[in-house]
Amino acid sequence: MSPTSPPGKTRPVRPMSPATSSRFHAFDLLATLVTVLRADGTVLFANAALEDALGFSRRTIEGSSFADFFTEPHLVQNALDGAQSNEFAALRYDAFLKRATYDPLPVHVIVAPAEEPGEIIIELLPLEQQARQDREERLIDQAQANKELIRNLAHEIKNPLGGIRGAAQLLEMEIDSRDLIEYTQVIIHEADRLQSLVDRLLAPHRRPHVVGDVNIHEVCERVRSLIVAEFPRGLKVVRDYDTSIPEFRGDREQLIQALLNITHNAAQALAERVAAGDAEITLRTRVARQVTFGKQRYRLALELHVIDNGPGVPESIKSRIFYPLVSGRDGGSGLGLTLAQTFVQQHHGLIECESVPGRTDFKLLIPLP
Repeated sequence: MSPTSPPGKTRPVRPMSPATSSRFHAFDLLATLVTVLRADGTVLFANAALEDALGFSRRTIEGSSFADFFTEPHLVQNALDGAQSNEFAALRYDAFLKRATYDPLPVHVIVAPAEEPGEIIIELLPLEQQARQDREERLIDQAQANKELIRNLAHEIKNPLGGIRGAAQLLEMEIDSRDLIEYTQVIIHEADRLQSLVDRLLAPHRRPHVVGDVNIHEVCERVRSLIVAEFPRGLKVVRDYDTSIPEFRGDREQLIQALLNITHNAAQALAERVAAGDAEITLRTRVARQVTFGKQRYRLALELHVIDNGPGVPESIKSRIFYPLVSGRDGGSGLGLTLAQTFVQQHHGLIECESVPGRTDFKLLIPLP
């Protein structure tokens, strides 16, 4: 297939009847690529996701030989022959799907006979999309497990911690030795420090979710002003905004805290570049269309990127950065990203991270109305 033209039609395109079109309407709601073929391998129906992936219109795709859209068309033909002879309930294999203007797309192909005699359904799962969905599911499951672990652990710590502090205060009242009083002061001080940590762990679960209209660029500007005030020299914070992004319903303070946690982490990771005077953080907003995350498909979603030119996330913790108490910086609490992920998930969103030396990109995804 040439870069700009579809495979040759094997037969004139026959418009689908309203009944047939209605029968396949549900496929347009799926994020996966789906086509329905006639027994001879020509396309009877292609859903919207397949249109987008191929880069051709549905009218162009329908009536074409579907095997011609693959780099190895004989594999598709063999699968179709097997489906027609009822050799299997469903056949799976990996292949490369040719596209109009991009390199071939690696996909997992699922071929199955349709309920209607003489029709075959093929579902295509882009392998990179499948890997991304698996990663997102792990993030969501991980965040839920973290939430339960934090709440249970914090409550288990809280009660004995209060007893330890109270006992130290009573003991301090009974002793006269200044040296011994210093020991009780250490106990009280450390108990207070742990109490502060427990309070931070429980903070997102205690505070009510205050919903109102949110302008994401007001959130970005608030965070930008705080970062610039803390790092007045050596750090450049770049705005790259899509001003067409609409307001949406959310908790403004939670989103400020989530973005501040991520941006502050980035600024601290840039310490060497700040000293050299060439540190840079970019706040970028975009609208993503027809995206799937968190096992759901959304018509519109906000993409908010925090991109820095620092050393990158250490390999040793890259898969665990959203776990509580995991930090790549000496003295870090390891709570900033955990709380940020919690706050964004309370907006039905998700935070992802891609990091290599010289470029780290934290992407916040939040559904838009």
